[in-house]
Amino acid sequence: MNRITSLFNIKYPIIQGGMVWCSGWRLASAVSNSGGLGLLGAGSMHPETLREHIRKCKAACGNNPFGVNVPLLYPEIDTMMQILVEEDIKIVFTSAGNPKTWTSRLKEHGMTVVHVVSSSKFAIKCEDAGVDAIVAEGFEAGGHNGREETTTMTLIPQVRKSTDLPLIAAGGIATGEGIAAAVALGADGVQIGSRFALTIESSAAETFKNRCIEANDGDTVLTLKKLAPTRLIKNEFYQQVEIAENRGANADELRALLGRGRAKKGIFEGDIKEGELEIGQVCSLIDTIPPVSEVMQTLINDFNKCMERLSGFRINDSQ
Repeated sequence: MNRITSLFNIKYPIIQGGMVWCSGWRLASAVSNSGGLGLLGAGSMHPETLREHIRKCKAACGNNPFGVNVPLLYPEIDTMMQILVEEDIKIVFTSAGNPKTWTSRLKEHGMTVVHVVSSSKFAIKCEDAGVDAIVAEGFEAGGHNGREETTTMTLIPQVRKSTDLPLIAAGGIATGEGIAAAVALGADGVQIGSRFALTIESSAAETFKNRCIEANDGDTVLTLKKLAPTRLIKNEFYQQVEIAENRGANADELRALLGRGRAKKGIFEGDIKEGELEIGQVCSLIDTIPPVSEVMQTLINDFNKCMERLSGFRINDSQ
């Protein structure tokens, strides 16, 4: 037991990221039922779709806790938050916005609130806002990223130095060894996205999953920085973005090129040429699409083996 397992009443300090078009009730419940904390990704759901997934997740989880990830820039944010209240959600992860806007209101309804940050400056703001824990996400992560482009290995100790709140590391973590590294840097737990996006229970299209497990190092890139920095696998759509950015396209031109539903086209519908293929750098380490239960067991086994191996490691400082 540590601060993260105690905070969420879970067995392992492993949280599944609330990813758009991947994190439906099947994935979230599978993670929660395997001892971690599953999150529904509300960012790609209409309000009533979210309500449906909450109810299905409750039925599938039984007494095991789960949560909801809500991007605060969501257009119908008031409706979303009201649904969380009506459905008696106990754990909310917020991102992409000011935590002061909603944290106190959510806590008034008995919710545990966690906010995602990409810098120690925003971690301090989260503490001031009264959140219960922080996710510090390095720019290795897939999808939308912070503008600072700070790596997880640099970010975690910086955030740990700036706040005493329970700290969850994210970005580039997909193995037991990665969990051990995050703990060594000062994290109390981890949030894992790409590894869970590429599982049987993920709602992403099979063509998307297969493209991701074929990726090599260097196949993802952080782009669309004039809009919202987003990590994508290089494909035909990315090439169009690259050409536009190289000739100096402004934000409006890039917004027109992006259009509507580009992430859905890539991740959920499986258009690997014209869709946004959002995934983290760590996908180059992933070459299978197993069930969540197998992923969780592998993470725990490999973490424990790593810690046993490190227990005997010492640097000899004798003269």
